[in-house]
Amino acid sequence: MMDRLDCIQSFVRVVETGSFSAVARELNTTQPTISKQIAALEDYLDVQLLTRSTRKLQLTQAGERFFEHCQQVLDAAAAAEASVGQRQKPTGTLRVSCPIAFGQHVLMPYLKDFLERYPDIKLDLTLSDRFTDLVEDGTDLAIRIGQVNDTSLITHRIGMTRRVTVGATTYFSKYPEPQTPEDLVNHNCIVYTRLTTGNEWHFQQPTGDIIRVLVTGKLQVDNSTAIREAVLSGIGIAVCPVWLFGDLLQSDRLKVVLKSYQPVPLPIHAIYRRGRFISAKVRCFIDYLTTEFKLNPWVSDDGVQ
Repeated sequence: MMDRLDCIQSFVRVVETGSFSAVARELNTTQPTISKQIAALEDYLDVQLLTRSTRKLQLTQAGERFFEHCQQVLDAAAAAEASVGQRQKPTGTLRVSCPIAFGQHVLMPYLKDFLERYPDIKLDLTLSDRFTDLVEDGTDLAIRIGQVNDTSLITHRIGMTRRVTVGATTYFSKYPEPQTPEDLVNHNCIVYTRLTTGNEWHFQQPTGDIIRVLVTGKLQVDNSTAIREAVLSGIGIAVCPVWLFGDLLQSDRLKVVLKSYQPVPLPIHAIYRRGRFISAKVRCFIDYLTTEFKLNPWVSDDGVQ
């Protein structure tokens, strides 16, 4: 007998991912099983929901209408389950996406305590500096640093990243320290290409005014961990989160410069899809990080505007 709710869930994820095989991997089953579920749903409704070709899947007009209602059905079912009994407890697999360096240097030390506190949650963590498509990847929650302009997403600020302008002491043994942000045009600056402002670095003066400087250099990288290693090797100057270097900022290996011109801090957001039911596992993870980050000077937003 066909389980219509299971079939509806498979149908929604096939539409969202555009792939039968991706949904099969996500649900730990086979592609033929997913195909049979969609076919059974179409037989039951006596209507074609999807048109299939070797290149892509496309919703029919009936499929579009059905898809909209199915999303509401799944949300309602999840909300109903969560309102009673054991479903009120955070449980199940929580799929989280996080930038690589932030995951390694900030998030990982918290996970042991979180998993001990919520023993019924299994964490599926993806570390990547690319902007994850929450719908396509089936991600429950993503952590992003910087402004989030996607109106299809709900954002919760869970902290703030204070940044510093830093270089290795070996670099400054060859080149003079910059005294103002404008001096950076004469330096080899290491650019993080996933920064939304690109090679335009923003600094805040004591007066609150913002200075914008276009920097150049011989190296640009899309990975913060690589930026860290490039700075430590003496290649050049970078604007980096304080948590990327941590205690090394107090060592003889590094030098923080332009202390009177702080790089504009960046908010840390937990994001999830708009219009979907917020499960207990997502809510408890957001609440946990928000509470713990307030106690961590590297990511606390206390006193940061």
